[in-house]
Amino acid sequence: MSDQSNYNMESPKQKKFRSFTSSGGFKIAVLIILILILLIPVSMVRSLISERSYRANEAEGEIMEAWGSQFKLYGPVIRIPVVERTEIRTKTEKEGEKIEIVTQNFTLWITPKNVDISADFSARKKRRGIFSVALFSGNLSLSGDFSLERAKSELRQNQTMSLEQAEIIIGLSSQKGIRKVIKADWNGGALSFKPGNRNFTLSYSGGSNGVNALSPLNINGLNTFDIQFAVQGGKALRTLPVGETTRVRVKTDWPSPSFQGGFLPVSYTLSESGFDAEWEISYLSRSIPLYWISTGSGNNEGNKDWADEYFGVDFFKPLDHYALNTRAVKYAVLFLIIPFLTLFFLEVFSQKAIHPIQYLLSGFANVIFYLLLLSISEHIPFSLAYLIAAAALTCMMTLFARSLLETWTRSAYMGLVMALLYLLMYLTLNAEDWALLIGSITAFVITGIVMFLTRKLDWSNLNARGEK
Repeated sequence: MSDQSNYNMESPKQKKFRSFTSSGGFKIAVLIILILILLIPVSMVRSLISERSYRANEAEGEIMEAWGSQFKLYGPVIRIPVVERTEIRTKTEKEGEKIEIVTQNFTLWITPKNVDISADFSARKKRRGIFSVALFSGNLSLSGDFSLERAKSELRQNQTMSLEQAEIIIGLSSQKGIRKVIKADWNGGALSFKPGNRNFTLSYSGGSNGVNALSPLNINGLNTFDIQFAVQGGKALRTLPVGETTRVRVKTDWPSPSFQGGFLPVSYTLSESGFDAEWEISYLSRSIPLYWISTGSGNNEGNKDWADEYFGVDFFKPLDHYALNTRAVKYAVLFLIIPFLTLFFLEVFSQKAIHPIQYLLSGFANVIFYLLLLSISEHIPFSLAYLIAAAALTCMMTLFARSLLETWTRSAYMGLVMALLYLLMYLTLNAEDWALLIGSITAFVITGIVMFLTRKLDWSNLNARGEK
């Protein structure tokens, strides 16, 4: 019996149900439900990207911990013990007037009048499995001078500095960051450094790491220093502008710097062979005092909160594939809606029925694109991984459309749509500043195309072909 005979034998209720399920509105409702269902695996892919990114950060942290962590430098500063003697007079009837001397210990901290910091590093990638991090090593030079004039004038008459116990202190975020002392000159003589920062602890500084050395002060005139270390670190370099005038120069062979912190370089040069950046910072543009007196003791003696004053450079990965994968998956809804719309219009205009399961399979294929992109980009550059994944999915969707529509001409439309879609997303991923503009124009153009294609469509009789 033919389909037309079966249709004529159906009851009115069956005809009504068949007409409802064959309507364009029902088909569109089913496709919307399928898109919502496919958002579940999309969210799972997003969670997988976050997990892999967390594992990469964990691996980076393990490598960095063994190498010396991010290199943070604060100092040099001078630490001078100060004794305050106060006379307390008391009178009694038997003993008359009694004088008692009460002493209290303070610490005077003095920052340099001028400090020049120069870093000349070589950088490389250290890998652990498929994960890598930028490590650097080289020489760090600190030179400049200290003056006691301002700090001395602020001391009261009953306060005495122990100049012979003065120490120069250089703080570090990690003790592993310092390899050896190459040069240590103070007022023409040699310094003998010991580990520890003598409680000169700052927030964001990393505890009590650093070095200190006795440096007897000349109370009149300038006290000069010229110090050079061999140091190492990874991923980032930070320093604190402690001088009345602080000049910093960082030179390295890493080609992708990202300048961070409270101050940007006044000049820099950038090439494929590395970068050379310079900062010059006056004490007038920061909140760090030229000197201060601490009245505490123990671990809080020199504690200050100057985290916002740090500045420096990150050894930036120009293509962080986890960040790019995260950005890519944000466009997943677009990659579900547009292929569905394309199949829907091909179905309408070709008079070939496409089952919802086939729509679902095409949706899963586009979700798999993100898994391919993530897994391949962990082993090869992101651009090449994107090309491979996009080409594979474009070919798959084209062949799938060919099997459904039975002509290469119509299936070529699906291939063209997928290719253009992947091209637009790649441009968006690599042009972060233009992402919103590209997305807005794309949405506008797609809406215009859909409106044009459907301007004469009879939505109430989309599937009348199925009744013939």
